[in-house]
Amino acid sequence: MCGILAVLGCSDSSQAKRVRVLELSRRLKHRGPDWSGLYQHGDCFLAHQRLAIVDPASGDQPLYNEDMNIVVTVNGEIYNHEELRKALVGHRFRTGSDCDVIAHLYEEHGENFVDMLDGMFSFVLLDTRDNSFIVARDAIGVTSLYIGWSLDGSVWISSEMKGLIDDCEHFETFPPGHLYSSKAGGFKRWYNHPWYSESIPSAPYDPLVLRKAFEDAVIKRLMSDVPFGVLLSGGLDSSLVAAVTSRYLKETKAAKQWGAQLHSFCVGLEGSPDLKAAKEVADYLGTVHHEFHFTVQDGIDAIEDVIHHIETYDVTTIRASTPMFLMARKIKALGVKMVLSGEGSDEIFGGYLYFHKAPNKEEFHRETCHKIKALHQYDCLRANKAASAWGLEARVPFLDKEFIDVAMSIDPEWKMIKPESGRIEKWVLRKAFDDEEKPYLPKHILYRQKEQFSDGVGYSWIDGLKAHAAQNVTDKMMQNAGNIFPHNTPTTKEAYYYRMIFDRFFPQNSASLTVPGGPSVACSTAKAVEWDSQWSNNLDPSGRAALGVHESAYEPHVPAAIAVGKGANMITKKKKPRIVEVTAPAHPIST
Repeated sequence: MCGILAVLGCSDSSQAKRVRVLELSRRLKHRGPDWSGLYQHGDCFLAHQRLAIVDPASGDQPLYNEDMNIVVTVNGEIYNHEELRKALVGHRFRTGSDCDVIAHLYEEHGENFVDMLDGMFSFVLLDTRDNSFIVARDAIGVTSLYIGWSLDGSVWISSEMKGLIDDCEHFETFPPGHLYSSKAGGFKRWYNHPWYSESIPSAPYDPLVLRKAFEDAVIKRLMSDVPFGVLLSGGLDSSLVAAVTSRYLKETKAAKQWGAQLHSFCVGLEGSPDLKAAKEVADYLGTVHHEFHFTVQDGIDAIEDVIHHIETYDVTTIRASTPMFLMARKIKALGVKMVLSGEGSDEIFGGYLYFHKAPNKEEFHRETCHKIKALHQYDCLRANKAASAWGLEARVPFLDKEFIDVAMSIDPEWKMIKPESGRIEKWVLRKAFDDEEKPYLPKHILYRQKEQFSDGVGYSWIDGLKAHAAQNVTDKMMQNAGNIFPHNTPTTKEAYYYRMIFDRFFPQNSASLTVPGGPSVACSTAKAVEWDSQWSNNLDPSGRAALGVHESAYEPHVPAAIAVGKGANMITKKKKPRIVEVTAPAHPIST
């Protein structure tokens, strides 16, 4: 992932302003440590911090058209850039970068080209002929992006909040699937695929069609001129990403450059469910497996850095981001610059354990739609920023536009969880890859129960966080929480602890408004909490809060007693060991 920063239409075009833009751009340098670029045209500045994945030798940004009167700064990858180049007859490209097509597409089609792009992206395009500009973000929000406005009327764009918080009167998350046009003077949605309307689909389930769509999504993401690997938690989603990558890697250009043996990475507490399951999958697939361990104290020590980089106070995001943040640093130290990850599957297929209680297919489908639309605030935010903190790029094949179209067109009756019929969560995905002749995965991995990443790295991780927060947040502080934090008032000491840290880094009211809130159980939306009356008394984003569903569910109203000290990573209250599946998200590390 790269970092982009743009200041558009500011009242000051002096050298001092240029120096200020450079200073702010350096706040994003962790995202793109390979090169920096800054373009100025009058009162507009476009800055870029590059992480070089495709054409590292000549793809530095900003990028231009032939006449250099259209300028683009981009964060992301355009997987269909070779097809687009062929269609742009008569155009001359300056680099081999996949993002080089954007300026030329604008020349041909004006503002109406964004849906032609197949990839993950955020970009700012400046047309110097009339000083107009457009800003766009990918359909789901895999890449992070913010927009702000200064008192002088200028528009600010940044990959992270930290690039604009000090200079904008107001800022907010740039909505996924949208385009901001200076000519139109506001936002318009460019992404209008059928599922977005939330109407109930009726297409029959075809496992081979679903399988082919996912394989295509993985294969196109193997486009790389640098070493890469896969995040492997041992859960269904990351294991399928690894299995498909391993099966098709040898046929790619990347294999000719870097070899056909896949590297996999996993992280967890010593003895955690993920480490065991990931090792088993890695052995089955024959990957070069790297397993990284951390302790509860290691994670607690990293919390402040995590919140500064992820830019959220959401509890479940911070829980899952911390092990991924630690893992990303180890991966980058091994010389790897890109990884494939399993985010998005649980949202598309209703994989979270609370979906067991969906009352009908209509509510099931609407909940999946709401979850996908919110991904940019949760798992995409985590995957993007936890990896980018160390100059690592995360690609997510489950969030491929074409794959989503296929998966979300299936009659949701097929996705409903029906234990009496042998259908567990994500049954349609599991069945699609249940190949007796050429197995993708061992059966018990293919049908392993869903485990959220923050649980799968080791149950004592979450329990340790709660205990640490309890030591730092008093009952008196909680009594006044509503007065101190009137928006998204923290209801637990853990949430209060994260909020204090967040507000220290991002004190502006605009910053707190970028973070979602509301009641949740096992990562549900607030609406889905109504599916089971028990849940309203046991609100927690952990999968173990899905009482009556998770095999190691919390005991109602009985908090686990845990020991947290230096290096502590064991719960004093013992649970029987079991294998659990990690959420589509973050996956493990290994040395």
